[in-house]
Amino acid sequence: MRSQSRKPARAFVAVAVAGSLLAACSGAGGGSSDDKSINVLMVNNPQMADLQKLTAKHFTKKTGIKVNFTVLPENEVRDKISQDFSNQAGQYDVATISNYEAPIYAKNDWLHALDPYIEKDKKFEAKDILTPMQVSLSGEDGKTYGTPFYGESSFLMYRKDIFAEQGLKMPAKPTWQEVADLAAEVEGAQKGMAGICLRGLPGWGELIAPLTSVVNTMGGTWFDENWEAKLDSPEFTKATKFYVDLVREHGEAGAAQSGYAECLNNMTQGKAAMWYDATAGAGSLEETKSPVKGKIGYVPAPVDKTKSSGWLYTWAWAMQKASGNADSAWKFISWASGKEYEELVGKEIGWANVPAGKRASTYENPEYQKAAKSFYKVTHDAIDQADPRNPGVQKRPAPGIQFVGIPEFTDLGTKVSQEISAAIAGRQSVESALEKSQKLAEKVGEEYQ
Repeated sequence: MRSQSRKPARAFVAVAVAGSLLAACSGAGGGSSDDKSINVLMVNNPQMADLQKLTAKHFTKKTGIKVNFTVLPENEVRDKISQDFSNQAGQYDVATISNYEAPIYAKNDWLHALDPYIEKDKKFEAKDILTPMQVSLSGEDGKTYGTPFYGESSFLMYRKDIFAEQGLKMPAKPTWQEVADLAAEVEGAQKGMAGICLRGLPGWGELIAPLTSVVNTMGGTWFDENWEAKLDSPEFTKATKFYVDLVREHGEAGAAQSGYAECLNNMTQGKAAMWYDATAGAGSLEETKSPVKGKIGYVPAPVDKTKSSGWLYTWAWAMQKASGNADSAWKFISWASGKEYEELVGKEIGWANVPAGKRASTYENPEYQKAAKSFYKVTHDAIDQADPRNPGVQKRPAPGIQFVGIPEFTDLGTKVSQEISAAIAGRQSVESALEKSQKLAEKVGEEYQ
């Protein structure tokens, strides 16, 4: 197997160059070193929107540290972060990264190890962090390079009331075929209601995440244990055709441009009867002002050949090594990942909105259990059962459930997603999309053989 020592930097620098064309939605300025102001770059998910509302009133008031947020959609924020961190530009002190980037960024020496701060900060209660989440944010050296803001797996969400009205029953542990059959039955139950919402938006963290979990459970894989690309295999083809056909026949309008945010909006507004996606979506669906609060049922990720198929993911806080404000950056990270912040969200916004999936104590909290009674057990079980090392029916050459844990996957996954999204849009066949994708994957596999 060829040495990987220099490849991570090459892969991410390439992404960084592309990212330089993107403009931030709010100016953060250069990295200051007055230790009373930090710059944070983060994804525009609902949990982060809550954080923005609470930071000045609580964190800044308590510490005197001003937090300048730059918030971008998922695909754009990934490019922006890789650009700034790979160059060690120091413009941003803290950023939201995932368990995919953390070990790779750490290997490239782009991140500040957090262990010294964690050891001194007794209030942080590191032992309370769920083991799968913390391990996924560690480097090859065993050091911690990120702390989770929230963790997630994936599951199926469905409208209990609509199913009841239609005389339909959701299995406790559905198969994908059962879901497809139900989507056909429930479609149009209300005017403009799709049977299911599935991501079709290009992006390795968008379309590829749910699709790969379907590929895994239907017996496919991106690479076999010898790094042979398998995107044109019968199993990968079957799973992709199933996914594309399901969303084209019974999915949402404009599926090829629908990602997590769009599907969340569709489900909230009653435009979809089912939604397969991140467990983190439940908090938004069950918040106090949600029109569908109390109307949603939650069951494990649908399966085919495997016993479970949920993914494992965390949006986590990481500190750029070039930050000139390490102490202030840690104070923010500790606060935003801490039990105190969860309690603050529970009291001021609602316990269903707590950024969960990271601390054992959250699932033992009676107030959280009450607010999240419809989904907290399913979420906890999904995270607990996720196995990044063995997510399918065959051995894998790299860890990852909804991604392949190598630097090249950002580029490979994104290019493949563009081909499959084009198939969802009806611009080409699945076979044509996978034929092109296989050639891309073969080039990556050759680098590791």
